[in-house]
Amino acid sequence: MADDTALRPVARPQTKDAAPRHKLRPADPCTMVLFGATGDLAKRLVIPALYNLAVSGALPERFALIGVARGEDDVKSWRDGLHTALKAMVASKSGTFNADHIDETAWAKLADRMTFVQGDITTPELYAELNAALDLSETTYKTGGNAIFYLAVADRLFGTVVQNLGSGGMVKQEVDRKGAIKSWRRVIIEKPFGHDLPSARKLNADIAKVLSEDQIFRIDHFLGKDTVQSIMAFRFANGLFEPIWNRDRIDHVQISAAETVGVEQRGQFYEQTGALRDMAPNHLLSLLSLVAMDPPNSFEASAVREKKAEVLAAIPAVKPSAAVRGQYAAGMLGGAKKAAYRQEPDVAKDSDVETYAAVKLEVDNWRWSGVPFYLRTGKHLAARMTEIAIRFKQAPYAVFRDTPVNDLPPNWLVIRIAPDEGISLQFEVKRRGPVLDLAPVKMEFRYDDWFPKEPNVGYETLLYDVMIGDPTLFMRADMVEHGWRILEPVLKAWTKGAPEPYASGSEGPEAADTLIAKDGGREWRPVAPPPDQRGDAAAKPASDQRA
Repeated sequence: MADDTALRPVARPQTKDAAPRHKLRPADPCTMVLFGATGDLAKRLVIPALYNLAVSGALPERFALIGVARGEDDVKSWRDGLHTALKAMVASKSGTFNADHIDETAWAKLADRMTFVQGDITTPELYAELNAALDLSETTYKTGGNAIFYLAVADRLFGTVVQNLGSGGMVKQEVDRKGAIKSWRRVIIEKPFGHDLPSARKLNADIAKVLSEDQIFRIDHFLGKDTVQSIMAFRFANGLFEPIWNRDRIDHVQISAAETVGVEQRGQFYEQTGALRDMAPNHLLSLLSLVAMDPPNSFEASAVREKKAEVLAAIPAVKPSAAVRGQYAAGMLGGAKKAAYRQEPDVAKDSDVETYAAVKLEVDNWRWSGVPFYLRTGKHLAARMTEIAIRFKQAPYAVFRDTPVNDLPPNWLVIRIAPDEGISLQFEVKRRGPVLDLAPVKMEFRYDDWFPKEPNVGYETLLYDVMIGDPTLFMRADMVEHGWRILEPVLKAWTKGAPEPYASGSEGPEAADTLIAKDGGREWRPVAPPPDQRGDAAAKPASDQRA
């Protein structure tokens, strides 16, 4: 890309957001049962999200939390450990939990409503004890019989927990004479939801024996990010974009999720999963469905999810020749030497598991026929970056004949999901002066420029939506199965052969460049672009912007 200038709004005080805000609908009273309460997911994401909801006032006044886990924990040691973990997150200034202190009043209010059930979740005895704890919670906190069961456990236990909940009568909903639900029971299931198409179908079938689809909330923390939720608002609330959101004006779409971290201490999990299973059926295809869906007739959950499902149904299964896999080798990243994947803890010395995956997809419908969608994800890459990049078709060159302009850079619309949430639009302008000389510039929107920062780990919106019974941001059973169907030929092909090595700190394997280049010379957007092309540095002085 050539010289690239960011046209950014002057950073005004954050009080400028003067538009009236819609008030949150009060969440229903409820008890949340957190299976895997002492695990990493609970400490890093679920509990911080509940704490943030408590601080913001979105947590129901009549709320209780029951932790369930094996081990010797009691309620006091569990509470104290969570409090310590929260304070450590604040002190480290790392991750998305960007609070600068702990509101001890809000924490105390949440902690006072915590109880703990210790035991083995595969045994019926635990569920008898849990049922008694639920009854006590309902009596003490007046939760109205409403309950959420959060399965923050290994995916192999999903079916077991749901079956035991059903056998114990804990997921039966109370209805009135007209059939309306008086007290509800809902289950949150973390990914991975299956590891291939047959296992996903079996899990769906097993859970459907106990739960109705409206009780199941398959959670994907990617969809809790403000920028992801803004995709629909950006498309459908602005008349400017929808008329050009189709095959007539869009050349291709790139969806990227690049990480600088390796597998760290998750080698045992990653050896059974790999990059494609870990990211594509849920995160990346969810983003694709939001970008490619047709306008729903309303923002009701059923209407939105139907349009997202239609997109996934229109995607043919990926041919193995349209997919690339890689595995990180040793290299330099962030000024430090990084080990190869095969040298990581709990990883086989001859492992053929991929840490990078790229695929080309097509959506076989009227809107998108002929427009390729390129998806990629990888670890130990040059920079952390998650974005959706939409490239528009080239403008005709003829009008610029007999001028110094001999190349027109493409127009890009980029929706940045992490780490710097925002939206940018790149287009061409004429430089000042007597010569017809063009330069690419950017119009840039950043959440941090326009809205106050709010502590958010990505789960707050999703947990609140479960409490109010809004499934818009959650996957339906058929959507999950379509995701695995789309990738099934690649997963089968990758049981043989080996991934291409790529250096840690690089842009990924060379084969990924070949994959996109063979379609008319297209190129991936750089994972780590030069500073003057990121739009995240201050605009250069005009005197420095001439060629």
